[in-house]
Amino acid sequence: MVRETKLYDLLEVKPTASDAEIKKGYRKAALKYHPDKAGDSPQKFKEVSQAYEILSDPDKRSLYDQYGLEFVLRGGVPPQEGEMPDGAGFAGGFPAGGFQGGFPGGGGTRTFRFSTGGSPFGGFTPNDPMNVFFSSFGNDPDLANLFGGAASSRSSGGPKMRFSSNGMGGMGGMGGGHPFAGFGGMSGVDGMNERASEPPGEKSVYTVKLPLSLEELATGVTKRMKIRRRRPTGQEDKILTISVKPGWKAGTKITFAGEGDTQPDGRNQDVVFVIEEKSHPVFKRDGNNLSMELELTLKEALLGFSKIITTLEGKKLKVEFSQPVQPGLVIKYPEHGMPISKSPGKKGDLEIVIKVKFPTSLTATQRAEVARIL
Repeated sequence: MVRETKLYDLLEVKPTASDAEIKKGYRKAALKYHPDKAGDSPQKFKEVSQAYEILSDPDKRSLYDQYGLEFVLRGGVPPQEGEMPDGAGFAGGFPAGGFQGGFPGGGGTRTFRFSTGGSPFGGFTPNDPMNVFFSSFGNDPDLANLFGGAASSRSSGGPKMRFSSNGMGGMGGMGGGHPFAGFGGMSGVDGMNERASEPPGEKSVYTVKLPLSLEELATGVTKRMKIRRRRPTGQEDKILTISVKPGWKAGTKITFAGEGDTQPDGRNQDVVFVIEEKSHPVFKRDGNNLSMELELTLKEALLGFSKIITTLEGKKLKVEFSQPVQPGLVIKYPEHGMPISKSPGKKGDLEIVIKVKFPTSLTATQRAEVARIL
């Protein structure tokens, strides 16, 4: 006897349904509410996706059957008294945003996980509904014509863009993609693009992450991305040139209007590259400023030191002290940080943080000598 049937109802299956029946129910519901098929039902598409994620996982399904949806979303914490009277679940259906917000006692949007020591079944964070969709359908050739035959002549997925060592983005292999690639849009760098959600009627936008090193962001760089897009006349290649200006920051967006796939409504997608900053082994960025650690021996910290460091742009900088320095001391060098993109010719600061490496042990003689000197 299950506590509630809301998730089963979404997939139109019985609580006794087998794994195969649950998958079949999801596929039917996903096709029915797919945004490209029924543009006014993105929320329903999201709900059936998350229902399938829970019911297709044996452990999470067991929890749901025994204790209900709130127990799963709370991360294994039983619902409070009065929140689920008579095991009725939630009246009025799911809250806006799928399972992710507005549950009784939930305090708004949450990320769900099972508390440590509570449930042994691991955490639950809903996946992108499109990823669930493509994972479920895979290469099924029988479904190629379900969207008016638009995908029937396509044997491949969307373009897989990547960076080559010379900055030219290449295309991954076109075989083995999902049959709805023309509606799924463009994949991003190494398949990391994000499908932007837009209200019905608005132009489709696809976001591609563009990872750049601190050196590239400091000096500027030109990236030439080769994409393969679908147009009414067939597939075609296009080179998109991105001129990264010195000082650009993570989150900077570069938009290529109408350069993506042609959509079923006849409009072309916008392609948006979003800059991501790669981690650096030496420097850390904070706005326009850079910081780095400089490790000293105890002897250097007490007696003084002279060292040469290499800046992010490859210049040599001499750092020296003739007096004792304290761990955590910050030495600031103005105009040695990141370029300020909105103020050409100006730069932020470089901050060097002193770190002292203390000995882990001392001999009796060393201890006596230190005590005598100090």
